Amino acid sequence: MVAILLGTGFEESEALVPADLLRRAGVEVCLAGIGGTQITGAHGITVTADCALEALNADALDMLMLPGGLGGVEAIQGELRAQALIQRCYDEGCWLAAICAAPTILANLGFLDRRRAVCYPGMEELMGSAVVQKGTPVVVDGHIVTAEAVGSAFPFGLKLVEVLRGADAARKVAHDVHYHG
Repeated sequence: MVAILLGTGFEESEALVPADLLRRAGVEVCLAGIGGTQITGAHGITVTADCALEALNADALDMLMLPGGLGGVEAIQGELRAQALIQRCYDEGCWLAAICAAPTILANLGFLDRRRAVCYPGMEELMGSAVVQKGTPVVVDGHIVTAEAVGSAFPFGLKLVEVLRGADAARKVAHDVHYHG
């Protein structure tokens, strides 16, 4: 299962496009809300999460995904349960994925030290010793997938499908949604 953490102020497209693409590939996705199940994104779109963070079954996770949006990133950083879940996933070798401002969360925890990664342009100084791949939409290094920004939501989501279900599944989903990027 893939859990996508939603905190107030999350970037809607960065969470929902990958969730949609993963579900089209047959991957179980749980939108987990920080502070409840009604979470309002950065652009005023309120999403009903599948569960509140505290009800998430962490034992079932194959991947934890962190969308950007400065408010959402602050919500994740300010929630001890979210931080503990990220640490647990890293320690257990679970896939971690982050887009836009969210890779800075992984960098703050030291998970991107000397790894190739990407983040929202202008936030590179917050990436610690990560080897930032400027201008690259999606980067995979080990069990960590990072992406640049909202414009990378489709290639990011398709890369998540690829790492979990294989290249053929990613190509099929891209074909089915007529993604030509």
